[in-house]
Amino acid sequence: MNLPAVVTALVNTQNNFDSVAFAKCFTETAVVFDEGKTHNGRKEIENWISKANEEYQATMKPIEYSETEQTVKAEVLGNFPGSPAVLTYRYEFEEGLIQSLQIV
Repeated sequence: MNLPAVVTALVNTQNNFDSVAFAKCFTETAVVFDEGKTHNGRKEIENWISKANEEYQATMKPIEYSETEQTVKAEVLGNFPGSPAVLTYRYEFEEGLIQSLQIV
């Protein structure tokens, strides 16, 4: 699967539970929408993923990518009800980084 470089980096940092490197995949003004909550800016995104890593220990394995839709479907495995689950990650990119991410 030929993922954008920043998405590959995001997956690798998630699977290594590296919240700082994960947040660096985003622009300074990026927005993440997950579980009905909005996380604004790189620092808030870092705090969100750090807490999620601590609580869920979730890893992701991309299983499908759509360049036209800018989506990745991934199998997510962790300490949460319904694990493993297939989630869809919808991206918007800006200058090689993620500007927006919606997880559904």
